[in-house]
Amino acid sequence: MTQQPNIMLTELDLNRLEKLITTLSRDAFPGKDALEEELSRAEIVDSKDTPSTVVTMNSCVRFKVSESEETFSLTLVYPKDAHEHQNTISILAPIGSALLGLNQGDDIQWPKPNGDMIHVRIEEVTYQPERDGVYYR
Repeated sequence: MTQQPNIMLTELDLNRLEKLITTLSRDAFPGKDALEEELSRAEIVDSKDTPSTVVTMNSCVRFKVSESEETFSLTLVYPKDAHEHQNTISILAPIGSALLGLNQGDDIQWPKPNGDMIHVRIEEVTYQPERDGVYYR
């Protein structure tokens, strides 16, 4: 079994996500258990103590696909802010919940629409609210 990378969450993100999870049924959100597991294993820190390289909610992340060297960027958002044509990914998407709390330089297996997997590296957290002192997003 592959060891999961360490993850870090802000207290604010944790509180908001726990509140969101209580509003969702398992039928409406099949990944609920996986997200709860991620939250339970995370190191929790104050927003002001979050390293600038950690993926928090509303962070914009630049990725590199190992197989092709292609790069792309996505912003990790709450479901209400997810829009297909605005390069966002919902925390409720399996890859969204897997990204939360990861660090610049971490690798992740990313499912393609056809079910194949690609290897993706977090190249840079290009925007992080906590780094800019924005704690209300």
